[in-house]
Amino acid sequence: MSDKKNEKNKVTMKEIPLSERPYEKLDFLGAETLSDTELLAIIIKNGTKGRNSLEVARDIMLSADGAGGLNNIRQLSIEELTKIRGIGRIKALQIKALSEITKRLAATPVVKDKTTVKCAEDIIKMLMPQMQEYKREVVKVVLLNAKNRVIKISDVSVGSLSASIVHPREIYLEAVKCSAAAIIVCHNHPSGDAEPSREDIETTKRLSEAGTVLGIQLLDHIVFGAGSCKSILSMKTII
Repeated sequence: MSDKKNEKNKVTMKEIPLSERPYEKLDFLGAETLSDTELLAIIIKNGTKGRNSLEVARDIMLSADGAGGLNNIRQLSIEELTKIRGIGRIKALQIKALSEITKRLAATPVVKDKTTVKCAEDIIKMLMPQMQEYKREVVKVVLLNAKNRVIKISDVSVGSLSASIVHPREIYLEAVKCSAAAIIVCHNHPSGDAEPSREDIETTKRLSEAGTVLGIQLLDHIVFGAGSCKSILSMKTII
């Protein structure tokens, strides 16, 4: 009997004042005005019988299975999320997808218009958060104009757990399309050791020779490790 009474006392989303509903607040006031719970409620979209999306979102944020707050959407497994009333498997999958998107966004370098590269440290600051996250070897190329301003950062190759095979034509294809004057090649070592391999050094020589023929200068080839990087062209360790 008490459960039925409680169900009747539950407030539906339609009964919440218009100014306090997440969708309406987002539309009229902007996303920055919403609390973490309200933002998550929008992703959840619909609640369940007797519980609106705000209450379901609050349960996720307060779940004792995680560290609490927004950390829970990353830490809770799909199975743990589905144990929360109002979260089915589809919603749990959507929440985990959101978690992965936010993780990737946090690691994605923000390249402002006319960002000028003055030294290797500028590239490292831009790419280190992202490069350290990769579990496989990834090759990126920073395309620069004649004034060393960033035109674009392109993903060229994703390799195995320990190695990525890349050919000069793959490196310079996008550079030619974008009329780049120079490039900086970057790749990571999932092992965490930034020391260039013999293959890395040989690849750099081939890239430099190909760039000379194309009239596109290879300014550097930077290897990213765990907390340190190494410039192959200068053979200098950069932290």
